[in-house]
Amino acid sequence: MAVLALPDGKLFYEWVTAANGERTDRPILVFVHGWGGSARYWKATATALSNSYDCLLYDMKGFGRSTIQTNAVSSLASCTADLASLLKHLAIERLSIMSHSMGSSIATLFLGQYGAQVDQAILTCGGIFEYDARAFQIFYKFGSGVVKFRPQWLTQVPGMDWLVMQRFLHRGLPKGDRQEFLEDFLMAADNAALETMFDAVSEETSVALPQVYAELAMPTLMISGEYDRIIPVKLGQAAAALNPDIEFTVQRNVGHFPMLEDAPVFLDRVRSFLTAA
Repeated sequence: MAVLALPDGKLFYEWVTAANGERTDRPILVFVHGWGGSARYWKATATALSNSYDCLLYDMKGFGRSTIQTNAVSSLASCTADLASLLKHLAIERLSIMSHSMGSSIATLFLGQYGAQVDQAILTCGGIFEYDARAFQIFYKFGSGVVKFRPQWLTQVPGMDWLVMQRFLHRGLPKGDRQEFLEDFLMAADNAALETMFDAVSEETSVALPQVYAELAMPTLMISGEYDRIIPVKLGQAAAALNPDIEFTVQRNVGHFPMLEDAPVFLDRVRSFLTAA
């Protein structure tokens, strides 16, 4: 297990390559996961692409196998800085990036700061929204309750994995995938889960992200799930409309996890983009 020590926590990371996890001379593709999850759900996608790329997976600080100090501040900006620190630690100067959900917001902010290093970007189930103070206060209150009530014994409750994931999905997933997501959600540190959730849907983020989307200069593909109830298609469309160089596509018959709900279609689209870009 590889770990990068940071001043306020530790980042777990791993390589998925055609050489059994050893880096080769292939181009590098970095995967950024979404809120409440970990890099585990990207593993199958990375494995499928490892003949063409050395794939770098990591868990954001406070999520999955990465840790965060209890007094540390977690935000999209700090997550962006952590990614930059990891790349510097591994001496990665050129990369492509694959991201999902909140990870797409982090990847977008990274592109805004370090875009000169990035060859191609894939933003899955991302988008922009208009800030609504009343609606978001309701969301904050509900979200706080969800995060604060996460006893570990929930993993032993029959059907809990399905209950937690059902809003995210349009098509079913194997129980093992659902159980992994439940475990990651319960394992996430309170400060990381709360602070990133609030920041992802803050007024500041609703202003900052459109500006970055409009200025992206590298080949960028945005993929939305047709039946995504977490980040609906219209939010992805709104982001892509800001920049004529962003390629936007809707993956049919999937929800918020297109890479898991219909892996062959997702991989075909991704490979086509990476080859053409």
